[in-house]
Amino acid sequence: MKSLSVRIDNETLHKLHVVADYEGRSANGQVLFLVRSCIGAYEEKHGKIVYRMESRPRL
Repeated sequence: MKSLSVRIDNETLHKLHVVADYEGRSANGQVLFLVRSCIGAYEEKHGKIVYRMESRPRL
């Protein structure tokens, strides 16, 4: 498992915690839920993303 740092302003972080609490998740759990939802929507539109270490896009 990898970790990822995200820069987030205080207001957005506060709102994330409010939504996460409402949904019964930690802030980390809420972020993972949102990321997985985003990936699912992408894959529905564009097809399954195949995981290969060497295929990771370079930014």
